[in-house]
Amino acid sequence: MFQRLELHVAHGCNLSCESCSHYSNHAHAGIVSLEDADRWMGLWSQRVSVACFSLLGGEPTIHPRLPEFVGLVRWHWPRTKIEIVSNGFFLHRHPTLPAVLAADREARLFVSIHHDSDEYREKLKPVFDLLETWRRDHGFVARTRPSHKQWTRRYTGFGGSMLPFEDGDPRASWEICPARHCKQLFEGRIWKCAPLAYLPMQKARYQLSEKWDAYLDYRALEAGCSDAELRAFAALEDEAACGMCPGRERLFELPIPLRQPKSRASTSA
Repeated sequence: MFQRLELHVAHGCNLSCESCSHYSNHAHAGIVSLEDADRWMGLWSQRVSVACFSLLGGEPTIHPRLPEFVGLVRWHWPRTKIEIVSNGFFLHRHPTLPAVLAADREARLFVSIHHDSDEYREKLKPVFDLLETWRRDHGFVARTRPSHKQWTRRYTGFGGSMLPFEDGDPRASWEICPARHCKQLFEGRIWKCAPLAYLPMQKARYQLSEKWDAYLDYRALEAGCSDAELRAFAALEDEAACGMCPGRERLFELPIPLRQPKSRASTSA
């Protein structure tokens, strides 16, 4: 029923990618316990089929028990594909991960590349050395995603000065959205997308403009919904909430994200 269902296992991130659609550049923190994740999955696994389940964040390798999430997802969705999406820098903290992934033919690791500078590539060398060791010792091959190549602005500003777009065309926003099929499992509910799911975290941390109020009123799908409500949610494409994102692509060159900014006053084009 869902092409993709995503779970933040950690909300914080060691990078500061400007205009991150998950707000991971805004200094959030915290992890999701295995017990909470198990409970959330249990609310839905008998009702919802998932083609691909993604474990991400934030940066998922911040979670000290990340490898155990693979088995948890597999328990709830025996036939789904499983992805871990990581920037790679903390993979060394999880020496059991390659064996876990190698043992599951439908589990994959994607290393997301967030910059093409010499400085960033130099920082990645130990990561790729580790991945080569995993390939040699476990027969496990990680894949890479050049995320920086098609980076788009999802909102303007930073922190308390963050603002939604006002292009006024939710359908256009949905059609160009790179995450239009990326439902989020968060707090036991299923959300349309990451920007809506984690917007309340932004509100709790920053004094956001009242322009966000309509989007903060978004209501995720509750586990007690009817089958008809579930089918309608799964089939829904654009809606008013999509208007918070741009109606045309705002591509921009991502600044090097290795350092956490104290504040950022980015503007849209």
